Amino acid sequence: MNKRNIAAVLSMTLFAFAGSANAAGCLKGAVVGGVAGHVAGHHAVIGAMGGCIVGHHMAKEKAKERAMEASQHTAATPS
Repeated sequence: MNKRNIAAVLSMTLFAFAGSANAAGCLKGAVVGGVAGHVAGHHAVIGAMGGCIVGHHMAKEKAKERAMEASQHTAATPS
């Protein structure tokens, strides 16, 4: 077996056992950022990376707000 086959088998094994990534907002942000970067001057990859970061941050903030609203709603309702 050559080195290329060994590397392929190792990488497939690692991907099989890897956990799922939490990419909330990243894909949508990457698409928007990629298009904006391409239009701004053929920097689609840089735009996609920035969009992914911003999209993930915004999704985290939105999830925090939802959690706060849910906790306030459950605290406000009488038992």
